[in-house]
Amino acid sequence: MRRETDAMFQKTMKNLWFHWLMNSCLLFLQSPLRPVLVFYILLHSCRGEPELIGPTQPIVARVGDDVTLPCHLEPAMDVVMINLEWSRSDLNNVYVYAWRSGQEYVRTKHPLYTGRTSLFTDELKHGNISLKLSEVKLSDKGTYKCFIPKLNKQTLVELVVASDAAASPVISLAGIDGDKGGVVLQCESKGWYPEPELLWLDAEGKILSAGPTETVRGPDDLYTVSSRVTVEKRHSNNIICRVQQRNINQIRETQIKVTDDFFNIQASSSAAIVGLAVSLAVCIVFILLLVFFLWKKNIIKKKNFSKSKTKDQISVEEGEREQCMVQMEVFNESEVENKTNPVSNYCFTLF
Repeated sequence: MRRETDAMFQKTMKNLWFHWLMNSCLLFLQSPLRPVLVFYILLHSCRGEPELIGPTQPIVARVGDDVTLPCHLEPAMDVVMINLEWSRSDLNNVYVYAWRSGQEYVRTKHPLYTGRTSLFTDELKHGNISLKLSEVKLSDKGTYKCFIPKLNKQTLVELVVASDAAASPVISLAGIDGDKGGVVLQCESKGWYPEPELLWLDAEGKILSAGPTETVRGPDDLYTVSSRVTVEKRHSNNIICRVQQRNINQIRETQIKVTDDFFNIQASSSAAIVGLAVSLAVCIVFILLLVFFLWKKNIIKKKNFSKSKTKDQISVEEGEREQCMVQMEVFNESEVENKTNPVSNYCFTLF
């Protein structure tokens, strides 16, 4: 009997639940807030796991500036009590910044970043994990990782540090272009990072056609750039060399006024070059003639010396023959034959 009563009670409760559910659905369909409620339900049902979002382009900062490395969760969620880590790819087993149990964890922090890194703690509840880096140094450049171990989510941020030691360009006279009838100017600027852009401009700001920019990277990782341009007399007399780094809007420029004296120097230089060439040719001819004269004189001297030597030898030989003849006559008369006598032996060789 009791079982039957329980079964009837359960059946009655099911019927009441069904009628209540149907009435609730009817009221919902008739409600003016129905679109809002539907949107809210769809929004929450479509939300998946949050993702860490970082910048798509490198972050560029100058030495000495403060910079923010962006990193946030989307959709937003509270990360105040979640472990957070910022690290750099070339620093092993140490952190740029670490967050543990609602506060900064300094035991594993790299000494280079002591007192220079922090989070926006008021924004952590909204999923903002961006890192603030103060007093940027040239050594801070690199790739940083924003990481949430619990969610196994990470994103990378590249930091490019621009040098603040970039020097103003130096313009100098590099030479003369005889074909175009102009002067060649050279511009050079040192101490840049990252690699800058070099432009030649006239007084109206128009870019002049110039030679290729030569770039040299020194042992300190700073760049030196240089370029040459030929300025003709028809150009405006004001020429500007501009070196710029667009990412940080850093510009250095130098202006030079090309007066008529530059082109007068060119004309006088051309005349001097021609005169120098003629003088050089005359000198070469004179040297060749001098060498030929000395050579000829030496040949004549050798011939004269050879002739005089031959005459002396002949006279000496004739004198020796006369002496030998006298000796031979003496030997014949005495009928003494002494071939061991040196003079006699020598005389025998002559005859």
